[in-house]
Amino acid sequence: MIPRRTFLSTLAAGAALLSTAVSALPALAADPVPATLRLKWLPQAQFAGFYVAVAKGYYKAEGIDLTINPGGPNILAENLVATGADTFGLSGGLDSVFAARDKGLPVVCVGISHQLTPFVFVVRADGPIKTIQDFKGKKVTTWFTGANHVLKAMLTKNGVDPALVDIQPQQVSVTPFVDGQVDVITATRYNEYYTIKTRMGEEKLRTFVAEDSGITFPRDTLIVSEQTAKEKPELVKAFLRASIKGWKDAFSDPKGAVDTIMKAAPTLDRAHQEFQLAEVQKLMTAGKVKEDGLFWIDMDAVKITQQLFLDAKVISKPVDLAATFNRSFLEAIPVADRRP
Repeated sequence: MIPRRTFLSTLAAGAALLSTAVSALPALAADPVPATLRLKWLPQAQFAGFYVAVAKGYYKAEGIDLTINPGGPNILAENLVATGADTFGLSGGLDSVFAARDKGLPVVCVGISHQLTPFVFVVRADGPIKTIQDFKGKKVTTWFTGANHVLKAMLTKNGVDPALVDIQPQQVSVTPFVDGQVDVITATRYNEYYTIKTRMGEEKLRTFVAEDSGITFPRDTLIVSEQTAKEKPELVKAFLRASIKGWKDAFSDPKGAVDTIMKAAPTLDRAHQEFQLAEVQKLMTAGKVKEDGLFWIDMDAVKITQQLFLDAKVISKPVDLAATFNRSFLEAIPVADRRP
């Protein structure tokens, strides 16, 4: 029979060993936090990095169970993020962020995807339009979801009264321009321009971009609500870390990224998606991104753009830039990890 004191000592030692063994086991990960990302349009290579990050488990590794919600013609990410229907949003651009704040929507920009203006205004190379001044009296179609603000700011910068231009809402199809019913059509560098040049031949086209006028309109802005920015800063940082990893992978393996997009939207044209991703990479890695990393918010560009929108009466008054743009979440990520 084991003496009582010896038995208690043995029991205590065993308990200590068990405690040590348990503490040495890796902690069980907490359940991922559900979150959503609302896109500005349907799945395509413009958003490849986010889909890659989901497919490779980067969000899950950061503790986020992310659902990507597609956008559409009547869906505004600013409204859905402001009301809490979506956690994150990829909104139109600086113009839509300014417009949202001008209307009192509590959204905060935490990153900018496209560092250059993605829009081009396309005319026939052999037509009468040679300069921006030649837009006067011509039929110009554009989207009234941001591109119209860019157009009006460009016209104003070049001394053209937008009222002297016949600006009309643009259809989804580029056929009216191809058939000669429209003098100037709006296109994104990565989408509609591909379709137009495929149908007409690039040599038959002339393009005008904001940068021709010495101005830039950054687009595809990542937004959260003021409440999320204030109450869940670690969630925002985690989302940005995972998103950056996804985009870096998309750029280093474009074929794999397009494969991922084609799984999400099998009816897309692969050649077009490959072209789109290459153009998006140019937009996302321009400007100060090589030094400051992906999604960088260039406040100098923001200030210049705000003044242009004020001059063009796109917004009624200056917005509080410090409350509207927050780089602290990006700055919490080592710059070496942010660089493409």
